Amino acid sequence: MISSNIYNYINILDRAADASNLRNELISNNIANVDTPNYKRKDLNFEALLKAEIAGDDLNKAVTDLNKDLSILEPRIFTDNASLSYRLDGNNVDIATEEAYLAENQIKYQALVDLMNQEFARYKTVLSQTS
Repeated sequence: MISSNIYNYINILDRAADASNLRNELISNNIANVDTPNYKRKDLNFEALLKAEIAGDDLNKAVTDLNKDLSILEPRIFTDNASLSYRLDGNNVDIATEEAYLAENQIKYQALVDLMNQEFARYKTVLSQTS
């Protein structure tokens, strides 16, 4: 975490990228356990947490307030017992679904990294203009 108000958005993007990386690990673990009897898939839902925290009219104020305590944005891992197992061994991992989640998550991660790079490029442009 960078402790300056200028980096508020980057700090949040960094937390989102960390959550995306963790989700990638969870999905990969789900895929690795596709044949493990009674294994239940694990996941996290960072997007809903972030959306709830920045809800409101003033995004800049919400982001500034959120940067005072970024620990609020700690992703929570859950075991997905909701999706009933259609398999006899009690495993609820569907390989096709997990691969789709993995592809989606990798695209999100790349987008977050691109956004952070764009923010740093803006700062670099501003700093080079003032020198």
